[in-house]
Amino acid sequence: MTSIKLKITALLLLALMVSACSTTYPNKNPINQRFPDVVGTSLDDQTMNIPQDLPQEKVLLLLGYVQDSQFDIDRWLIGLDMTQTQVAAFELPTIQGMFPRMFQTQIDNGMRRGIPKELWGGVITIYADGDQIQQFTGNQNPNNARVILLNENREIIYFYDRGFAVAALNEVRNLL
Repeated sequence: MTSIKLKITALLLLALMVSACSTTYPNKNPINQRFPDVVGTSLDDQTMNIPQDLPQEKVLLLLGYVQDSQFDIDRWLIGLDMTQTQVAAFELPTIQGMFPRMFQTQIDNGMRRGIPKELWGGVITIYADGDQIQQFTGNQNPNNARVILLNENREIIYFYDRGFAVAALNEVRNLL
């Protein structure tokens, strides 16, 4: 019985620490702004300077701030595939706070288990600069993915933070 109480206490403490490490920022629309310079690591262990290391063309970024954002990101990726939209798309799990950085390896390994190896290069996790990006777009309603289309100059020409909608997908397609 004591072991169960210790486990419950540890889980409650963990939950408290995780929630204490996050800050809520009001949502913003960063259209016509340059995407901030940040560093992340792809699931195939390549350090990436974003946006400098991205292809020199229009690029779609799918930002997720919490695990539940993956639902929106998956719908965006399916929509892009079903409409045969030709754009370089990158998933950017963007995690703020010191506590998640301490478990970066475990978090990344968990993502690797759910993503086919051939797609690992397109998933770039941002830890150290996670707070910077979340402040840049806002992170209210964190379950909603943030969708950003960058032009060749790395300026944001499209932004959407309300999940997934066919109309939003068509807007992106029109800008391509």
